[in-house]
Amino acid sequence: MPSPDLPLHPSHLFTRTVDARAAHFVRPGDTDRPTWAVYEDTCYLGTVHAQFDSGRHWHVQSLKEQHLRLDDAVRALRRPATWPADHERVGRWARNVLADPRLVVLDVQTTTLTEPWAVQIGLTDRHGNVLFNEHLNPLADVAPAATALHGITQQRAAAAPPFAAFVPHLAQLMHGRRCLTYNAAFDRRVLERELHRYFRCTTRARAWLGKSTWADAMGPYATWKGLWSARHRSYRCQPLGSSYEAVTNCRLLLTTLEQVR
Repeated sequence: MPSPDLPLHPSHLFTRTVDARAAHFVRPGDTDRPTWAVYEDTCYLGTVHAQFDSGRHWHVQSLKEQHLRLDDAVRALRRPATWPADHERVGRWARNVLADPRLVVLDVQTTTLTEPWAVQIGLTDRHGNVLFNEHLNPLADVAPAATALHGITQQRAAAAPPFAAFVPHLAQLMHGRRCLTYNAAFDRRVLERELHRYFRCTTRARAWLGKSTWADAMGPYATWKGLWSARHRSYRCQPLGSSYEAVTNCRLLLTTLEQVR
């Protein structure tokens, strides 16, 4: 089986644009195997191979890595020289986070991605033990596209208590603790909206959130993976492999940090 993004009729020479920058692939003249040297302008980046195992990976020879997508193999070859130090720094960060005895891990499922309200909040401790797992009535419509992801219907959400019913308990669980999330900006925005509705005051909502120390794993995980975007001159954010269930996502994030540490 060919690699999923191998050109249909791969030639000895072809060009592929990855993140708005051309990568040129040159097959050595002494082989007809799916092997190409990769150049950017006249700079040699490295060599990639397809179909050498199950046929569904691109092997990056110099890095001794494999990637499902050819574009990601090119991004790995484009890593800046600082990546080894960046990689080690993220490992230290992950070890520090996981060693915190007061760590809590948070995930929020919502009505939609734009102007979202919470329909489920999950919290675990640093060992993945459940501290909080509740469905919420968002007092708003649940978008069908959101239901298709997390499975929480309008009817199920309408039967649950509203966010306001849990504010004191969430404060007991979160305040004074380090709160780990994946994409903290989104989760904080959802909670701030809910708290603003509860307090009717932006200042009080932000003060409530400020009683926790927030740690976002999304940027560090992107750095650890090391897939460089030439367009944005930064490491590309990576999907966590979400199940769209709050507690499952908390545990998945902990498992991911165990790999990073």
